[in-house]
Amino acid sequence: MDAVVIMAKEPKVGEVKTRLIPPLSPKTASELYFNFLLDKIHAVQSIKGIHPYLAYYPESGSKFFTGIVPTDFKLIKQEGKNLGERLANTSSVLIDSDFVKVLMIDSDTPNLPVSYIEHGLEVLNENDAVLGPCEDGGYYLIGIKSKSPGLFRDIPWSTPHVTKETLERADKLGLKITMLEKWYDVDTIEDLERLKRDLEDIKNNEADQFFCEHTKKFLNELSQTK
Repeated sequence: MDAVVIMAKEPKVGEVKTRLIPPLSPKTASELYFNFLLDKIHAVQSIKGIHPYLAYYPESGSKFFTGIVPTDFKLIKQEGKNLGERLANTSSVLIDSDFVKVLMIDSDTPNLPVSYIEHGLEVLNENDAVLGPCEDGGYYLIGIKSKSPGLFRDIPWSTPHVTKETLERADKLGLKITMLEKWYDVDTIEDLERLKRDLEDIKNNEADQFFCEHTKKFLNELSQTK
């Protein structure tokens, strides 16, 4: 069995996408992230043959996420003092639940192609771990097949060194790890402008009509109000 887990934060006003404030207001930044979540949920739901999960943070987010995830999703509470502990604990809980492969993905890449996630699962067939690097030095995806708390311990989170340190840690632990193609997450206003351009470039055909639809609609409405 394979589990794909969205690592998500409750979109409280003033507590998400703070690097976009300003020029966005705290409320608009929260609404933007909410739409990111909806598109990420839709993307994972489209993957066949997996068990979809959403790992939420903080604990108070349980009610909110219960109200937005489809019935085939299961919720799991993120536990830990930092992101590393939360990733380690989330993956350990699922591996203890007899999942062979556990793939954890971020919620800041609304237009990440579903094929990247599917490729990550394929890569895990022949590797101990897989990493999807972001252009800023972090990662949008990490997958493992066994408990590996050391892979997440003492990593300099929110720095450009996350991917580099994780690869070095995997080497020290003797884990065979493979990298996927790079993608970008949306943290800054420059990232958001890039996302807008990329979404506008998507051709309006049947294959693409539902891709990132919530974020596209929100950004279009936001542009019209300016």
